[in-house]
Amino acid sequence: MNKHMKKLLGASALIPILMSGTAAIAGPSGTVAFLMPDQGSTRYEQHDFPGFKAEMKKLAPDCKVIYQNAVADASQQQQQFNSVISQGAKVIVIDPVDSTAAASLVQLAHSKGVKVIAYDRPIPSTPADYYVSFDNEDCGRAIAQSLIQHLKETGVSPDKGGVLEVNGSPVDAGAGLIKKGIHEGLEGSGYKTLAEFDTPEWAPPKAQQWVSGQITRFGAKIVGVVAANDGTGGGAIAALKAAGVNPVPPVTGNDSTIAAVQLIIAGDQYNTILKPSEIVAAAAAKVAVGFLNGESPKAETKLFNTPSQLFKPTLVTVENLKAEVVDSGFVSAKDLSTGRYVEGCKRLGITK
Repeated sequence: MNKHMKKLLGASALIPILMSGTAAIAGPSGTVAFLMPDQGSTRYEQHDFPGFKAEMKKLAPDCKVIYQNAVADASQQQQQFNSVISQGAKVIVIDPVDSTAAASLVQLAHSKGVKVIAYDRPIPSTPADYYVSFDNEDCGRAIAQSLIQHLKETGVSPDKGGVLEVNGSPVDAGAGLIKKGIHEGLEGSGYKTLAEFDTPEWAPPKAQQWVSGQITRFGAKIVGVVAANDGTGGGAIAALKAAGVNPVPPVTGNDSTIAAVQLIIAGDQYNTILKPSEIVAAAAAKVAVGFLNGESPKAETKLFNTPSQLFKPTLVTVENLKAEVVDSGFVSAKDLSTGRYVEGCKRLGITK
């Protein structure tokens, strides 16, 4: 476990799960499913599932854990959901491809006595049994406010132009929360939103294609891009570079993927959000084990009528990148210091 995770897990304010009944969790047996939405981000295979699996092994070594990824296909996720129920899953942790369509999955599970934990993305219309996530609205607000502050500090006048807003999937309620936070972060800033786009499936190529069109439309009036995650941010940067825009205006992100952190080191991306997915995954595992033990997890808050646990994210720019991302152990210097990023890593004191 890296230092950043230890710090978060050690903060009692961020771990409000208190199981009723016994003080300690026994090691139950049973089957738990962990259903993730897509492979557009590397986080699910690299962070979320490994974190969930490790915590389940620690808390309930006799449990069977089934992992599936729906590759951005809501129909495939429905099939996977049905399959894990037929395989005897008593608790399903799901990051839904389509938050609206997932309501019927919750209803199906409840009709069979199966508990559902909404993960990262809420299911608004039909409450799951629990919701675990970083605070998505706070993520959106933070990246937008950070961008606006940077524009002001670097003397970019609102009269020069405005920003593009590249949101996440239109069927992802979590993306909707990030979008809401972005709007709050931009409101009253003086910088207008030239245009905004909800990116189908969070797909970076679709974000890139849309931004390319906006470059043709607005040109030098684009003073910044608020992108909802690192994939869409990377797509925006690729479009700007392909159009010969130099320097690239500041672009935001979210997830602290290796590619995005490298882009920040190179000066191509302005910020991202550090939210170690293992933290949320471990919390989901604790709730799942509690359900297997017949306990009821308590929560400090509710979202969409669902008991919820929301973790606070960390904004990352080049100023705190080394301390928050590398020194914490979230990403290794070896992974970052490659190819054209070697010199930038040296400037920041990031060495293998």
